[in-house]
Amino acid sequence: MPSALNPVLVLTAFLSIILACLLGSTPLGLGQVFAGLFGQGSEGDTIVITQIRLPRALAAFFVGAALGISGAALQGLLRNPLAEPGVLGVSAFASLSATFVIYYGLATSNPWLVPLTAIAGALFATTIIALAAIKTRSVVTLILIGVGLSSFAGAAMSLLLNLAPNPFTLADLINWTLGSVANRSLDDLTLAVPFIGLGGLILYLNRRGLSALTLGEEAASGLGVNLKSLRIYIVLGAGLATGAAVSIAGAIGFVGIVAPHVIRPFVRHDPARALIPSALLAGIFLVLADIGVRIAPTQTELKLGVVAAIIGAPAFIFIAMKQYDRGGHV
Repeated sequence: MPSALNPVLVLTAFLSIILACLLGSTPLGLGQVFAGLFGQGSEGDTIVITQIRLPRALAAFFVGAALGISGAALQGLLRNPLAEPGVLGVSAFASLSATFVIYYGLATSNPWLVPLTAIAGALFATTIIALAAIKTRSVVTLILIGVGLSSFAGAAMSLLLNLAPNPFTLADLINWTLGSVANRSLDDLTLAVPFIGLGGLILYLNRRGLSALTLGEEAASGLGVNLKSLRIYIVLGAGLATGAAVSIAGAIGFVGIVAPHVIRPFVRHDPARALIPSALLAGIFLVLADIGVRIAPTQTELKLGVVAAIIGAPAFIFIAMKQYDRGGHV
């Protein structure tokens, strides 16, 4: 099964994106979708597919993939299955940084400011977590630090919401706090996906260090792993990927903890082998969740981050209780 895992997930990801192009307020046939993708269909179908549904599906997939691979890498680095960008406050700080730029209207002057500031916020939070992990081995302490970071970012975000000068700015800020890939374009992806790819590549290139770290820090050092460099690279990779994901969709939590948890048994609990499958599964999850958001019979479209939290939060509680039953050992 492990050898077939990635091909199966790649195929499922492709089918989920096609499904996202098929379904919507006005369902389209498979022939219409492929004709629209290659510019052979009607003008209306082509616009709906290439400018609305496909960019939205791709945005959901890449955001999920970034959070999935970052979660798997952070769990391997901290040797803690409860670690992930949302729980540790990384997504919250990235979202705060991005909304700060949007609030002051700086994003209109340079489109690169949003992804860059989101990445800076993510790197800041991830660095704090990594430094804390060096000084303490307590899972509870790391989670509490993450809660503190999230709470601070949430309070700062609430302040921005209170000071919003008009309803339009307020609505834009709320979208960032709740998480959504609605109205995303290929231009948005062009800005963010290179950072996601670079972050993912850094994490993948340092995967062997994560495997060695499962034996303990002393054993990993004995195998030639430079722990300081490993921490820096994992923090950098996770920060780049998470920050870029937030610059597309805002704060979406719990995806990065659920996907690696599902994948881990299929890869014999090897964090190196869990990186790519976790990214693919998290991307698939967000694409399917966004399809549900779009076709749900509600007057106002639900936010993707809300749906992800409704599904992911109970999973987080289950994983935490499972760890407690094992005596808290990772």
